[in-house]
Amino acid sequence: MATIHEFGPFRLDADAEILFRGAEPTVLGQRAVALLRLLLEQAGSPVSKDALIAVAWPGLAVEDSNLTVQIAALRRVLAEADEGVDWIETLPRRGYRYVGPAVKIASRLVATNSQSSRALALPDKPSVAVLPFSNLSGDLEQVYFADGMVEDIIAGLSRIKWLFVVARNSSFTYKGKPVDVKRVGRELGVRYLLQGSVRKDGSRVRISAQMIEAEMGGHLWAERFDRPLDDIFALQDEIALNVVGAIEPSLRRAEVERVKRKRPDNLDAYDLVLQAQADVYSGMPVQVTKALVLLRRALALDPTYALAHAFAAMCHHCLFLRAGLHDEERAASIRHAQAAILHGQDDALALTFAGFSIGMDGHDHAAGFAALEAALAISPSSAMTYIVGGVMFGWAGEAHRAIEWGERGLRLSPFDPWAWSAYHSLTLGHLHLGRYQEAANAAHKAVQFNPGHSISHMLLAASLAKLGRVQEAKMAALRVLELQPAFRYSRQFSGVDCAPALAATLSEALRATGLPE
Repeated sequence: MATIHEFGPFRLDADAEILFRGAEPTVLGQRAVALLRLLLEQAGSPVSKDALIAVAWPGLAVEDSNLTVQIAALRRVLAEADEGVDWIETLPRRGYRYVGPAVKIASRLVATNSQSSRALALPDKPSVAVLPFSNLSGDLEQVYFADGMVEDIIAGLSRIKWLFVVARNSSFTYKGKPVDVKRVGRELGVRYLLQGSVRKDGSRVRISAQMIEAEMGGHLWAERFDRPLDDIFALQDEIALNVVGAIEPSLRRAEVERVKRKRPDNLDAYDLVLQAQADVYSGMPVQVTKALVLLRRALALDPTYALAHAFAAMCHHCLFLRAGLHDEERAASIRHAQAAILHGQDDALALTFAGFSIGMDGHDHAAGFAALEAALAISPSSAMTYIVGGVMFGWAGEAHRAIEWGERGLRLSPFDPWAWSAYHSLTLGHLHLGRYQEAANAAHKAVQFNPGHSISHMLLAASLAKLGRVQEAKMAALRVLELQPAFRYSRQFSGVDCAPALAATLSEALRATGLPE
C-alpha cells in the first residue's frame, strides 16, 4: 500500500514523488516533495528546520537558504489554489507549519512485481523518465556521482513546462536491473527514456547519455562527455546542465515528427503549435506567414496559450524586419509578446521569445532582458534564452556579452535549430571588436545552419568585405537580395535599433558589396 495525502485541490503521492492538482501532475522536485510530506504528516504542528533538512537532505550539511528555496517552490505551486500561498506558515528562527485545508489520508495498491503491473496511460504531453546511470568503473564513489547527476537532470527537466517527468523514486526502481525500453516505457507511462553510463579512467571521467523513443526503441539523441575529475560536484552540475540543454530541442523535434503523423482534423492547440514550429524557426516571411495560420487556429482554441502567443510574436517580428518594416507588424509582435508574458510566467521558452520581441521590436532592452532573466530563473539550461539574448547584445553593440551568450547557447545545445542565430551574435560581436576573420568564420556557420536566412548572408558579406575579399562578399550580397529583394541595410539597422558604432562598421563594409542602402 502507498499513502496518499489529500488537501484542498491537491493530492500528494509521496511514494511516487508526484503532487497532483486535480488530475494534473505539477512540477515539484524530490526535495520539495519530501518537505511537503513531512509538513502534511504534522499538519498544524511546528516542524523544525533541522527536521526538514534531515528529511530533504539526509546525511548532508546544507545552508538554511537551501530550505528557503525549496519552501518558496512549494508555495509557488500551492498558490495555484485560492490562498494556497499562505498554507505554509513561517515560524521565525524555528521552522515551518502547514496551516492549510484539512489533510485526508488515503491509500492505493502497488503492484508487487513487474509481471502483474499494467501499462500506464501516456500523459497528454511529452513524457520522459531518466533511468539510473550505469557505473562501469567498479568504484563506489562513482555511484554517488552518477545518482546525484541523474537527480540534477530530473530536476532540470522538471522545469520545462511542456514536459512530464517521472519522479526519481519511480525511475530508480530499475537501478541495477537489465532494461527493456519498451516494457519500462509502458510501466512508467512515458514516451521517452534517458539512459546513461559513467566510467572513471584515472583522473578523468567519461559520461555517455542517450535518449530513446520507448515504443519503437529508436535513438533520438546521444552524447559523450569526457572531463577531468578536479571538482566532482562542479562536474556533476555542468554535465546535468548540458544534458538538459541538449535534449530539450531533440524532444521537440521528435514531438513535431509525431504530430505530423496525426490527421489534420484531429489537431489540438498543442499539435498546431508544434506543426508551426519549423516555419517559425525559419525566420523568413513566406514560412512564418504559413506558421501564423496554424497559430491563429491554436489561439482560437486556447486564447491564453503562452507559447502560441510567443511564436506569433516571432512571426510578426520576422515580417516587420524582412517584409517592409510595417508598423502594424511591429505592434502585433509586441502585443503577442505581452500576452505571452502575461500567460507564460512559468514557461521559459515563451518568456524567451517574448523578451526577444519586446527588446528588438519594442526597442526596450531592459524589459526584454527582464523576461530573459525570468526564463533563466525557471530553466537555467535554456539554450534558446542565451542564443536570442546574444543576438540582442550583438545588435546593441555589447560585443563581449554577445560572444559570451552565443557561445553559452552553443555549448548547451550545439545542434539547436536556432544555432544560426547564435552564430549571428558571434559574428556581430567579432565585427564590433574588429576580429574580421572570426566574424567570417561564424557567419559561414550561420549560413551553413540556415542557408535560407537573408541576414546570415548579409553578415557574411560584411565580414568578407572587411577582410578585403570583395568578390566573395558581392556573391553573398546577391544571395541576400535573392532571399529578400526589398532588403535595405539602413532600414534593417533602424528596425533593430543597431548601436551607432556597429551600424557604421557594417554600413562601410556593405557599401563595397553593392547592397542597396
